[in-house]
Amino acid sequence: MDFAVKNGRIVGLGEYEGRREYNLSGTYVVPGLIDAHVHIESSLLAPTEYARLVLAHGTTTVIADPHEIANVCGASGIEYMLAEGARTPLDILIMLPACVPATPLDMGGARLTADDLARFRGREGVIGLAEVMNVPGVLSGDGDLREKMDLFPVIDGHAPLLSGKDLNAYIYAGVQSDHECTSLSESKEKLLRGMYILMREGSTERNLRELLPLVNACTAPRCCFATDDRHADMLVSEGHIDDCIRKAIASGLEVEQALRMATLSAAERFGLHDRGALAPGRLADFCILDDPDRFEVRRMFKRGVEVIGAGYHPPVCPMATLRARVPEPHEIRITGRGEARVIGIVPGQITTRDLRFAVDAAKIPDIERDILKAVVTDRYRATGSGVGLVHGFGLREGAIAGSVSHDSHNIVAVGVGDADIIRAIGEVVRLGGGLVVVSGNDVTALPLECAGLMSALPYDEVVGRLEALKKHARRLGAIDNPFMYLSFLALTVIPELRVTERGVFDVRAFSDVPLFCD
Repeated sequence: MDFAVKNGRIVGLGEYEGRREYNLSGTYVVPGLIDAHVHIESSLLAPTEYARLVLAHGTTTVIADPHEIANVCGASGIEYMLAEGARTPLDILIMLPACVPATPLDMGGARLTADDLARFRGREGVIGLAEVMNVPGVLSGDGDLREKMDLFPVIDGHAPLLSGKDLNAYIYAGVQSDHECTSLSESKEKLLRGMYILMREGSTERNLRELLPLVNACTAPRCCFATDDRHADMLVSEGHIDDCIRKAIASGLEVEQALRMATLSAAERFGLHDRGALAPGRLADFCILDDPDRFEVRRMFKRGVEVIGAGYHPPVCPMATLRARVPEPHEIRITGRGEARVIGIVPGQITTRDLRFAVDAAKIPDIERDILKAVVTDRYRATGSGVGLVHGFGLREGAIAGSVSHDSHNIVAVGVGDADIIRAIGEVVRLGGGLVVVSGNDVTALPLECAGLMSALPYDEVVGRLEALKKHARRLGAIDNPFMYLSFLALTVIPELRVTERGVFDVRAFSDVPLFCD
């Protein structure tokens, strides 16, 4: 069937004559794809480079939460994302960060109040309140959080493993969606209580296969795809929302249901009634496919104009000076022996386990049991470093470190020896932000000039440097995607155990705890 476009919108379906006509016979035309929840900063790309990459995969709209850069730069970080979004054909729609910092105990580079967020209400491109991750604050009736939630009718959630009456209270407070489901039973409970389920497939958070059995003809309108945190190398090698569609189809989901999740379901969840379907009055955002089962995007149109691969344009980068003090050996030394709390990495997830090991501090690193030291260094106030232990990184020598450390984005490092850990942290400070691997005299690095979170390089160069980092880390024995796991070690709103610049943090108890249990 033919359709006509004028002024960026679909005029109608049927026979029309136009000034410019395209013959798309033998192909399939589908609406532009929508990512229901993403942190662009996690791609390690500046917004314009991120847009250049995902547009080629058929994504025309992303619902972005800029809380990474907001934790570093405050309200000016949100302004930066809005300004950069205006420089690209990709629609970057902003959900304002609800929790900066993530919890009252965390200290990043900024603190955003309800008054700070109210300034953005009514701004073009701002559509709601992003993931409300301070669950204890919601349940206890925190006043500032309540004021933030009263600003917008559209509110996203962040409630990993929340269940029962606490879940009821969280939803009653006004939260409408969740992207943190990791099991089918969790997603079923939240769906039955009226939540939208944003099924996540990121570089580390591989939840899609587990959650897809939830989707059927009745539930698809309440289910969407989200990438949340996906590095540039995964965007290049696997794709974006098109990758989610392919994986869903390969898992047995009907093409039509997968496509609905990637288009109309996401549009309706956020009240975007101007997109998500090929219908009169809707935006003329659409993709051209040869075969919907293979779902490889051949051509892409944004507001009726074909998007041809644009060249690289150097981005503007916000300033965010690192004021970190590189730790001295005595500052990261641990002493004692006994039962220790050890952060257990969970492959394919950002949740961790609270492991208990008999530990003698004098025998750390314990390479045989894969127990290594994790260090978080305050990047904002030079107050010092916190130390914990982690199991699952696999390193046999050297260290890795980075200035991407959700959500406060202090400097985080894991390594086999204190000297390498200190050297890796020092390299991050010297770069003004970045990801590094060190071993012996070898150093591999990706500078992150934009607030210590994003690179100013073209995406193909970023991917090349990421591959070099991963290759170096693999040579040292590291797990796959070590920097994504590293970046979540300090995230105090994801169970069970974390490490911050203060030391070990128990998420379930919601408090700092000693390294040794006794």
